[in-house]
Amino acid sequence: MSRVASLVQITAGLASLLAASTAAAAMPEGPPPPLGYAWTLSVWSLLPMSAAVGLYLAGLVRLREASSGPAHGVRGPLAFAAGMSALGLALVWPLDTYAAYALSAHVAQHMTLLAWAPPLLLIARPWAVASHALPSAVASTLGRVFAPAVRLAHRQLGAATLVHVTTMWLWHLPAATAATLASESLHRAMLASALLAGLWFWSAVLHRLRTRDGGAAGGFVALVTAMVLMGFLGAMLTFSPRLLYPAYTDRALLAGLDALRDQQLAGLLMWVPSGLPYLVVGMCLVVALLRNVQHGATDGPAV
Repeated sequence: MSRVASLVQITAGLASLLAASTAAAAMPEGPPPPLGYAWTLSVWSLLPMSAAVGLYLAGLVRLREASSGPAHGVRGPLAFAAGMSALGLALVWPLDTYAAYALSAHVAQHMTLLAWAPPLLLIARPWAVASHALPSAVASTLGRVFAPAVRLAHRQLGAATLVHVTTMWLWHLPAATAATLASESLHRAMLASALLAGLWFWSAVLHRLRTRDGGAAGGFVALVTAMVLMGFLGAMLTFSPRLLYPAYTDRALLAGLDALRDQQLAGLLMWVPSGLPYLVVGMCLVVALLRNVQHGATDGPAV
């Protein structure tokens, strides 16, 4: 009982801290800037994104120089371009700026980092290309160092799903959302955790799609689980008759928005467009399962 009481006290303390952050959420000084000026030029976003693009392009050039034709096909570069564009929309322009005024922009930014950018980037297999831009000794050393961690991440689909769903729900608690509005460092931590949780989850799911070793069923269950819980949260925001995020009430007014309608739009964005990647990859996993079943029937012992 003492442990339970301690846990309750800790939970209450965290709730009080988040509530204090909610009250202290700093309001923007004026209305949001026009779309053409809604840029967030932060070194924390621009530096890693620029490095990733530079390494990928350099590796792509090296690959094409070493072959007589396109070395990596078209799908990889297109997926990488789409994934980096999604990151740009979420972190550089315009969602990061408008997330300070509208819950719908906050949700769109968060779900872009969780559901859209990670699978696109992983489909492109950026390390397979970018490694060619590095000296062979460096690329080989990095491969040996990170390979065990990557294999472990691929195997831990259950943990990846739990982290993915927990990240999605935790940062959309009203008090947690208000706390990120009050603290720039916490806001950046939220964005980083969403992207990392998305990369881990989608890497584990796509690994089961690529290996064709019977793990497609587990990947499908993980996708359905994440999609159902995400849809439930989106439905709560869409159909709630009252405001759930008081921190956005005055901010929505600055943007000329009705706070309740903005909350409903946020729920719809989480419910419908954000579910499309889960649906598409889930259908691919179903196809993989059917092929495995057909292959097993074809190779079965003759009677």
